[in-house]
Amino acid sequence: MAVGRFDGTAWLSEGWWIVAPKKCDAVVPGKLKARYYYLYATDGGAGSWDGARQFCVGTGDDKFQSRVRSHCAAHGMDSKGFFAVDTKDAADYTQSLSD
Repeated sequence: MAVGRFDGTAWLSEGWWIVAPKKCDAVVPGKLKARYYYLYATDGGAGSWDGARQFCVGTGDDKFQSRVRSHCAAHGMDSKGFFAVDTKDAADYTQSLSD
């Protein structure tokens, strides 16, 4: 799983988190500061949760953090489409992923 967000200064994407089925993991530390966050996740096979908002992501399983949003390949990264999560300005939020 990877998350994309605006950190108050610039757009940021970071990941990878491995979240076990039926488990929860905090991917944004502290209280949420924005209404919208963007997520991309894959089950490691053919399934993924994606969307239209493009962010750069790491090419392997290693942790990554990027402030690049375009020309990902030129920066040694892949481009993935993330889906929007509307937290409605909540201080914390849990997003479930299911089939």
